[in-house]
Amino acid sequence: MGPSPSTRFIDAALFNSGPLALSYRHELKWIIREHLINLLNDFPSLTPSTDTFTHDDGTSVRLLNAGGELHVSPTKPPISLTIWLHQCYPCIPPLVFLSSTSNNPVVPHHPFVDASGAATLPYLHNWVYPRSNLVDLVRNLVRIFSQHFPFFFPSCNLVFSNPFLASRREALDRLVGLLHCDVVALQAQAEQDIEDLTTQQGMLMERATMVATIVEGLEIERLSLKRKALKMAEGADVIQNWLRVNDQNSIAAFSGESLEAFEAADDESKQVLECMAANHAIDDVVYALDRALEEGVIPFGVYLKQVRALAKEQFIHRALLVKLRGSNWLNL
Repeated sequence: MGPSPSTRFIDAALFNSGPLALSYRHELKWIIREHLINLLNDFPSLTPSTDTFTHDDGTSVRLLNAGGELHVSPTKPPISLTIWLHQCYPCIPPLVFLSSTSNNPVVPHHPFVDASGAATLPYLHNWVYPRSNLVDLVRNLVRIFSQHFPFFFPSCNLVFSNPFLASRREALDRLVGLLHCDVVALQAQAEQDIEDLTTQQGMLMERATMVATIVEGLEIERLSLKRKALKMAEGADVIQNWLRVNDQNSIAAFSGESLEAFEAADDESKQVLECMAANHAIDDVVYALDRALEEGVIPFGVYLKQVRALAKEQFIHRALLVKLRGSNWLNL
């Protein structure tokens, strides 16, 4: 017994090297042949064909397809569909399209068929060769569409031997369809919840990083303040030790005696201190005269006369400081 007409058609189409050659790589053609023949043996209502297929990006290729009517349930009419074998099949899953008409439209918001009639089965999304094949795909189609039929159809056209059984089957089909819708809705809600939680997790991680940066900055500032506190404590110890040594001088100063708490080491240092004190005192007097002039307390002529006199005196003190300590006396 020779090969069937379908097998001869597949062989001629796959190994045609003329202008109508198909867009499959040579090393994949034997796998495609085997899968397609197995499909037609298990589902003889489907027939092979070749045609030009245009992808969404506009590219056109010549591909094999298996089309026809698929019986999914004795209580429902057959489904007309076409299964296109992608040019990279079996590495890429096939494309399944249902043929709908104005009198037989696809059910809106169907969980496994989009508005264009393309099947969106989990089996296609999880396609992995060699585990996945055409026969198992069509079996999955029968199982899913028998439970959740993709088209509207008038129930009065269905013929049942037992009216009670017909009603029961319709009720079961409707119940299974509602359960599938609930499962799809729950899955979509779960995916949305996961996405929302992932977004919140990212925001919390960003906040955690920000808080860690702030805590690190505060720790650095704490250590800096601690070092400053230690330096101030050391300075306080030095001052307390100095006060213990010079305690008698402090008591004499508070009792009105002429002893000074700070004494110069020699005559030159004493003269430097006196010049610096006189210089700063003149600065204070000039500042007070400026304020008095602004407030109108003294006339402008008196102000000029006093400022000239003070400037002359201050020049003498500063010249003496330069002579005693050099040009860096202001750093004292």
